[in-house]
Amino acid sequence: MDPLVQAASVLAAALAIGLAAIGPGIGQGNAAGQAVEGIARQPEAEGKIRGTLLLTLAFMESLTIYGLVIALVLLFANPFG
Repeated sequence: MDPLVQAASVLAAALAIGLAAIGPGIGQGNAAGQAVEGIARQPEAEGKIRGTLLLTLAFMESLTIYGLVIALVLLFANPFG
């Protein structure tokens, strides 16, 4: 494999996983903060809020997993070389 293609693939993989982790990380922090605020405001709705929060966090985490898959493809099954 061409060294330039290999270096670009490593850089692209690093960017893919790094950028894929930033958005969901910020979103998960905001969602958790809002959930805690909602539970503090209405303690009787804790179960419903917690269930919705966990489902939402799972969807957000799937975006990071997609970034990881792209990074692994670029590193080990490189379609460019």
